[in-house]
Amino acid sequence: MIHSPSYSASQPEQPRGAGAEGAGPGEALPPPPPMPPYPAPLPLMRWWQRHAVRVGVLIGLLTVSGGIILALVREQTGTHGFLVGLGLALLPVPLLLAVFRWVEAVEPGPWRNLVFCFAWGACAAALIAIVANTLATEWLVGSTLEPFTGGDEPLRRDAVGATYVAPVVEESAKALSVLLLFLFRRQHFRGLLDGAVTACLTGAGFAFTENILYLGNAFGRDQLSGDTGMASVTAATFFVRIVLSPFAHPLFTLLTGIGFGLAARSGGRRRLRRVLLPLAGLLLSIGMHGLWNGSATLMGPFGFITVYALVMVPVFGLSVWLLVWARADVLRAVRAHLPAYVAAGWLAPTEPVALATMNARHLARDHARRSGGRGAVRALAAYQRDATSLALLRRRGERGQAEADFVERERALLDSLWERRGAV
Repeated sequence: MIHSPSYSASQPEQPRGAGAEGAGPGEALPPPPPMPPYPAPLPLMRWWQRHAVRVGVLIGLLTVSGGIILALVREQTGTHGFLVGLGLALLPVPLLLAVFRWVEAVEPGPWRNLVFCFAWGACAAALIAIVANTLATEWLVGSTLEPFTGGDEPLRRDAVGATYVAPVVEESAKALSVLLLFLFRRQHFRGLLDGAVTACLTGAGFAFTENILYLGNAFGRDQLSGDTGMASVTAATFFVRIVLSPFAHPLFTLLTGIGFGLAARSGGRRRLRRVLLPLAGLLLSIGMHGLWNGSATLMGPFGFITVYALVMVPVFGLSVWLLVWARADVLRAVRAHLPAYVAAGWLAPTEPVALATMNARHLARDHARRSGGRGAVRALAAYQRDATSLALLRRRGERGQAEADFVERERALLDSLWERRGAV
């Protein structure tokens, strides 16, 4: 797929124009788009601002929260229920991960970000939810709704908590992971696909822990009643949560991720939009989550079926279409914006077309695997990723959305492509 263009000398001349430092082909880069002025130099970082310290603290918090949430779930379900719930909850995880990896395959992000999102949903967000849901429900039922509600106390408490409290608490807790990546991994958070994948993985992690709890409790009830097989509560719970709605939590959180993704595409100078879009996505996710829970707790079985058929299925279909469109939009950007670097001599004329189709990328990786092994495949995958990032960066610049570090990021991507050419 990748062909080396001819150069005037074995050591190429430094390119002229934007970001002309370092090695590169002998022609000028395309001129950069207008940019805002450079910010003032950053002050010297203190110890708590260092990357290693932040990562260590984050890993520690996730580890502690994971241990606490697993202990709480085991306490509620019992050891046997916990093990059964864990085994059943694991079943949809490979499918979900495969789907989300396919979505982002056009421009894969660092695996550390993906692990963080799943771990945040399964550990931190689940712990926040299990604590805050209980406290907020107690307050809402006892202090606010008591004069207006009647009937059985536990039933009322569960309905209020599931419909009005859980959506706000859980979606806010899950949104924190997307917010953290949006703020502190900005170079990897470029648009709609990044927001969608990080949000969906967080939702999948949260659903994993929640499924352990629900399935473990169902197994415990079956142990007491003696029900087995298809008539058991475990089978019914498995059908509803694993078969019928495995994408429920990822779908709710996806709306938040879309808001962050659109904010990332809006450019750094549109600050109001960058705040309002994520908030709008979060409100939509809370509303949809509340409607889904309310259909099961307040509307009865017919309400649940109606909401599932008229709301969940259409929204799921629309979300699938949007993700497929966004994936194709990235490839269109590659085809449209990489030719500027062909004209400057950084890429061969055939590369924009080859990089703009996933079939050509897969064929190139297969050839690299046969000829050079895993190392060649990794180098080629990194080359394809950097070329895609370069095209998206260029598109943002030409749309007037260039960040202050446009030239530095463009230069870094070009240097990376140049260094990898020998390996691919």
